[in-house]
Amino acid sequence: MRTHHSERHRTQRVGWLRAAVLGANDGIVSTASLIAGVASAHAARGDVLISGIAGLVAGAMSMAAGEYVSVSSQADTEKADLTREKRELETDAEYEKKELAGIYEERGLTPELAGQVAEQLMQHDALGAHARDELGITEGFAARPVQAAFSSAGAFSFGAALPILVALGAPESRIVPAVTGTALVCLALMGALAARAGGAPVWKSVTRVVFWGALAMGLTAAVGAFFGTVGA
Repeated sequence: MRTHHSERHRTQRVGWLRAAVLGANDGIVSTASLIAGVASAHAARGDVLISGIAGLVAGAMSMAAGEYVSVSSQADTEKADLTREKRELETDAEYEKKELAGIYEERGLTPELAGQVAEQLMQHDALGAHARDELGITEGFAARPVQAAFSSAGAFSFGAALPILVALGAPESRIVPAVTGTALVCLALMGALAARAGGAPVWKSVTRVVFWGALAMGLTAAVGAFFGTVGA
């Protein structure tokens, strides 16, 4: 009787989770920092909002382009490796079988069993077996440039929209504390959700993301306040 393995592991979420968390965190931190810096320079609310919206658009496009280019490079490398492996299987299948058996021996199988496993796997899907066990390429971790680009851009836009909305609704004199305070709370929530989804320690993730977010916003606000004072 044949059964289907339906168990799902957290490592299968690594690709999209990394892009989503990175995009949202970057959107919150960079946009909140930008708004805090401009507002600290005593700019009018309209100028603060324009800077925030410009930061949202520029950041989302930068994230999308960066993810697409980097993941495309990874995909090109994977494709080249698979093409070479396919050619080697066509020209010297016996050597490739011995190579696969050697991998299984290194993992603890006896030579006889390793040879049997390699032979059966190659009969079923030779290229898939070598891609998985020799090259380390699996379906769950395969590079997907378009998915990474859209995930990063969408997550960045979502994160960046939060401080913009706060700046829109807060009193003009309270924009900086309102935006930075809300941003830190959102960063803490994002860190906790990411940790729970990935099975990592929650407080360690929250502390890390809040510390660096606070540092970025504090430094940017200080720069804005300095130049606002100089230009006054």
